[in-house]
Amino acid sequence: MRANRFLTGLVAVTAALALTACGESSDTESDPATAGSAAASFPVSITHAFGTTTIEKKPERVATVNWANHEVPLALGIVPVGYAKANFGDEDGDGLLPWDAAKLKELGAPTPVLFDETDGIDFEGVANTKPDVILAAYSGLTQQDYDTLSKIAPVVAYPKTAWSTSWRESIQLESKALGLAAEGDKLIGTIEKQMKDEAARYPKLAGKSVMFLTHIDPTDLSKISFYTTHDTRAQFFTDLGMKHPASIEKASAATEEFSLTQSAEQVQNLSDVDIIVTYGDAEGTTLATLQKDPLLSKIPAIARGSFVSLPGSTPVATAANPTPLAVSFVLKDYVDLLGKAADKI
Repeated sequence: MRANRFLTGLVAVTAALALTACGESSDTESDPATAGSAAASFPVSITHAFGTTTIEKKPERVATVNWANHEVPLALGIVPVGYAKANFGDEDGDGLLPWDAAKLKELGAPTPVLFDETDGIDFEGVANTKPDVILAAYSGLTQQDYDTLSKIAPVVAYPKTAWSTSWRESIQLESKALGLAAEGDKLIGTIEKQMKDEAARYPKLAGKSVMFLTHIDPTDLSKISFYTTHDTRAQFFTDLGMKHPASIEKASAATEEFSLTQSAEQVQNLSDVDIIVTYGDAEGTTLATLQKDPLLSKIPAIARGSFVSLPGSTPVATAANPTPLAVSFVLKDYVDLLGKAADKI
């Protein structure tokens, strides 16, 4: 699998607890002191966009819906009874992203039930796994989705806005729901250190302004779309010591949307962008197309080639949307690409 070349090591978390997919306890959890401490932390209440969810006791059967929510329990040593089948970045078609497969192998666990969310949440499939809690801190749940899932088990939804929960918030909310808040904080610290160490290899990255264009349509360059500062892809840049361009911050302040579109005739607004990242190809065709366009070629970052093109649904492209396990899997490769773009400034 091509994903192997992106393997830079999964997050190593020394969690005190590990649960199997069927909800059985490990030897560590059976220790009376550990079990007593976990029991004492419940019930827990979590406030989110749809209200407050109370989890009465430590969950033993964990299900997740939508993108990447299963990565928090997996990173903490808990194998969910079911989670969403990968619909992007799954190069071998087994329904698992490479970092998920590697973590399941590390935990010695079989593949859990994979919910097919092609046409929306598989409510029946979720119900059939008989979960004690449903994690969806990073999701696009509607009120109706939340109400339906809540009839199955307590639901941890996003704090404020759909698809805008940062990887830190996801870990904080979902680890709390699992009774593993301290372990969640440790996981966050581990990932932050990895980010800091990798970014330090390219001092030129510090303070550079970066924007992330959505997929570019080469047949229509009359407009461009970009992710706002509310999107986790753009937030990843600040994790690495870079910043949002003032132009993108200004546009983002006027909306809660995670992406916006503007006319190519307004390219002068993007003169403060140092580096541009987008989904494209590895051969440079995307950049060459933009450099030939009479309007977009006037953007300084495009003109000088301070440009990162993430090929298709490869692991590094998938993980540009940072999630707890994906970050460590492709971090070195992503920072390398950003660093090379910074060298052209």
